Amino acid sequence: MDDAVVVTPCLTVVMPCYNEAATVAVAVKRVLESPYTAELIIVDDGSTDGSRELVQDLGDGRVQVLLQPVNRGKGAAIRRGFEAASSQFVIVQDADLEYNPVDYPQVLEPLLRNEADVVYGSRFLGGRPHRVLYFWHSVGNKILTTLSNMFTDLNLTDMETCYKAFRRDVLRTITLEEDRFGLEPELTAKVAAGGWRVFEVGISYSGRTYAEGKKIGWKDGLRAVWCIVKYSTWRRPPRVAAA
Repeated sequence: MDDAVVVTPCLTVVMPCYNEAATVAVAVKRVLESPYTAELIIVDDGSTDGSRELVQDLGDGRVQVLLQPVNRGKGAAIRRGFEAASSQFVIVQDADLEYNPVDYPQVLEPLLRNEADVVYGSRFLGGRPHRVLYFWHSVGNKILTTLSNMFTDLNLTDMETCYKAFRRDVLRTITLEEDRFGLEPELTAKVAAGGWRVFEVGISYSGRTYAEGKKIGWKDGLRAVWCIVKYSTWRRPPRVAAA
């Protein structure tokens, strides 16, 4: 019999949460079931539906709950979680069950093999299962990803994905400013400008409808276009990747 693979917990999971009482408990359970999870930082962004009460006193020493006094936006919540992260690798995990932590091994593999500094989990690669929903959302995603690629000279298929994983020292070099969904193109622009090694891997996706709580809207798409242009002018001295 083959020896079982021993997994060393090495991952900080940053979970922004705003009014996700219907899903956050299951999302937390799935994250904590992953053998890669060393730390889960839940940033409640001023929820008013009982979400923050659900994540208090979970009885697991790996969980840290940070409370935003008012709703400031997903970007602000993620930024605060990044600042508190202490593990070697960091990933963003929404509290809405659209993304599944069973995909952590695929996302982490290029990082663990020291082939990448940043890994994007793409909903459009690898033939992984995904729920079929809004056509125009997929069109908008492709437009934003293409525009981002034009400004960053990357070749991503899913710039807007939630699953972005980083070596923690990469995040320490990036100053983030966006408070809402503009964080996605901002992060991508600054990663590209930093010269970091970026990989993409296929992940599964179980999207939800607006009736089920989806929050992103057309105004966020317009802001994303603005952020692509704005932050792609951001520059830092060229960096030579570690061997």
